[in-house]
Amino acid sequence: MTAPSTLFDKLWDGHVVTRRDDGLSLIWIDRHFVHEGSHHAFGQIAARDGRVARPDLTFGVADHYVPTRGRGRPIPDASIARMVDLLAANTARHGITLFGLDDPRQGIVHVVGPEQGLTLPGLTIVCGDSHTSTHGAFGAYAFGIGASEVAHVLATQTLWQKKPKRLRIRVDGTTGPGIAAKDIMLTVIARIGADGAAGHAIEYAGSAIRALSMEGRMTLCNMSIEAGGRCGMVAPDATTAAYIRGRPFAPDGDRLAAAEEAWSRLASDADAAFDREVVLAAHEIAPTVTWGISPEHALPISATVPDPERMDDPVKAAAARDALAYMDLAAGQRLDSIRIDRVFIGSCTNSRIEDLRAAAAVLRDRKAVVPGVVSPGSSAVKRQAEEEGLAAIFQAAGLEWVDSGCSMCVGMNGDLVAPGERCASTTNRNFKGRQGPGARTHLMSPAMVAAAAVTGRLTDVRRMQ
Repeated sequence: MTAPSTLFDKLWDGHVVTRRDDGLSLIWIDRHFVHEGSHHAFGQIAARDGRVARPDLTFGVADHYVPTRGRGRPIPDASIARMVDLLAANTARHGITLFGLDDPRQGIVHVVGPEQGLTLPGLTIVCGDSHTSTHGAFGAYAFGIGASEVAHVLATQTLWQKKPKRLRIRVDGTTGPGIAAKDIMLTVIARIGADGAAGHAIEYAGSAIRALSMEGRMTLCNMSIEAGGRCGMVAPDATTAAYIRGRPFAPDGDRLAAAEEAWSRLASDADAAFDREVVLAAHEIAPTVTWGISPEHALPISATVPDPERMDDPVKAAAARDALAYMDLAAGQRLDSIRIDRVFIGSCTNSRIEDLRAAAAVLRDRKAVVPGVVSPGSSAVKRQAEEEGLAAIFQAAGLEWVDSGCSMCVGMNGDLVAPGERCASTTNRNFKGRQGPGARTHLMSPAMVAAAAVTGRLTDVRRMQ
């Protein structure tokens, strides 16, 4: 008899090639995504006159640095143009499939993988980007890696790893009206802290998680990194299988039937042991926004800015004082009184079609009083949003509708928040300067961003529904 296993244990054990005495294991990698920033790793391969071990398991996507305006014209920034060209050259040289700027499948890598059917339950998935954890929503072990690790995977299709501990986060019950996956995740991070899951693989469970769509589950797993986790995952179920069916790279026919049967066995066994467990009541989760410079600086929209002088932990108090100074906020200030200068809807966290629908539902027949950008997560999402009339709603509201890419999330592609400006954003990080030098970021759900666009301040979207 074998001991009961968690979902993570099953994935780990199924991919270990060999183990070393120092505790590291060599694991097989099923999918490897590369982007423009991966040119350093390809350079290491070229320096050794090496070859990519499994080009059929590697996929290139242009997303991080690409401009979201002027698609089809030469890229004006020479350094970005060079990286995009290098990605095309490196993938062509090694026979790797590329979703480049001229490809109708192009988009943010963590949106493209799932929508193309490349992300499947039971796989190990890596990319040189921390938010690779997004793919864990399908019951995959997905995590970000550094440049030297990217080169190792290119050369060997394997990676040395230390097995993390297991943390289960249960959210039980039913969420109230206006509550999105982003509210759930910000609540989780506020509860356990930005390093609360350090050294752990997170599994999300509970009735509220099962009720989420695949897009909602991807939002949770995406921000597992903001909780300090190595990865985030949700066990595959009927919702997972329904999403995957018919996707271009997904199995079909008899292969799909066999795959779905195998996926059904991946769920954690009933008696499986976790190293830690955190439980939240779904009905207690409110629309949530961040006030500071860490994703753990999150509170319900009805709350007030915390007072560092009332905090027992001196480290957290010092961090709060620093955050308030940077964000130009005062202790005791109502969150729904904070005025904003612009909005952003996009990123690998919240740029899928359901996210755009949620924002458009708030903006329909309303006008934004601040400028903003809406960047769909992929070219396919962009086409669908235009066909559904969502793009027209954003434009009628006064927001700018641009092409797909990482855009204003990361501030490295020309889409920036000006110094001192305050942005209501659907992104995953509110660090100092994340959206541009001196930019002040408030994280929230797409519907909450839309509400802020209409009122010009942080707003409880439930008052507008």
